[in-house]
Amino acid sequence: MSYSANYSGTAKNLNSNFYTVKKKGKFSIGKTILYIFLTALGIICFLPFYFMIINCTHSSVDIAQKLLILPGFEFLENYKRMTLLVPIWKGMRNSIIIAVSATVLSGYFGALTSFGFAKYKFKGKEFLFAIVLGSLIIPQQIALAGISEVMYSLHLMNNRLALIIPAIANPSMVFFTRYYIQAAVSDSVLESARMDGCSEFRIFNSIVIPMIIPSLATMSIFTFIGSWNSYLLPLFILNTQEKYTMPLMAALAKGVYQNDYGAVYSAIAMSMLPVMIVFSFCSKYIIGGLTAGAVKE
Repeated sequence: MSYSANYSGTAKNLNSNFYTVKKKGKFSIGKTILYIFLTALGIICFLPFYFMIINCTHSSVDIAQKLLILPGFEFLENYKRMTLLVPIWKGMRNSIIIAVSATVLSGYFGALTSFGFAKYKFKGKEFLFAIVLGSLIIPQQIALAGISEVMYSLHLMNNRLALIIPAIANPSMVFFTRYYIQAAVSDSVLESARMDGCSEFRIFNSIVIPMIIPSLATMSIFTFIGSWNSYLLPLFILNTQEKYTMPLMAALAKGVYQNDYGAVYSAIAMSMLPVMIVFSFCSKYIIGGLTAGAVKE
């Protein structure tokens, strides 16, 4: 009896271990397939940028005749031809001024508006926030006419301020940071600061902003990239080449150098390279900002 009992127990243990190993094997295979799929997807997403950088290092004849995989030695020549007729560095300067200014204004005033929605009670708060959410679904193409008319009334046409001022009203910043403030900033901290005699603006500047840095960093990266890549609004507002942004300079290079693919790719690469650098170094902050306020302690 004892022998049969021991045998049956041993058999059960062997069966359980077999099924455990089998489940682990299935999980490992599934995980490997997932990694392979994500790696392939990442490579596919990166290929357009890779070929853009590779093509700007080759001559126009090579670009037109064959698929290029390895870098060449024609970048300096392409760059020299491109800068002869296209003031690319002026576009770089204009884009940096506009993108940085828009990012700073959007981050500060968006967080200030979010703080009001998150921590203050007033009549019509939910209605006003619904209007903010509703503005998220309005395409930029529809808003172009209204923005252009307002800027014309303010005598800001062909002025960089016309591209910076609208960044103050950023509904995406307000929507995201409001819920982050609700999760990360406790009411007890605010009440303690008020009892110590802090004004509301000092509470916001000295307490709230340091606590929501991950959220601001995340949305500021998106704002910077969106402002840098903006094409339609600068096309409507700006009239002179000296004030063109990088996307407009790239389009100008495409019109000037129609068959000179090396010069065109050089302009496109210079317009996209800052965005690629910012996104590459700041992607971890995007992930951290999206997840840091997800759980409220």
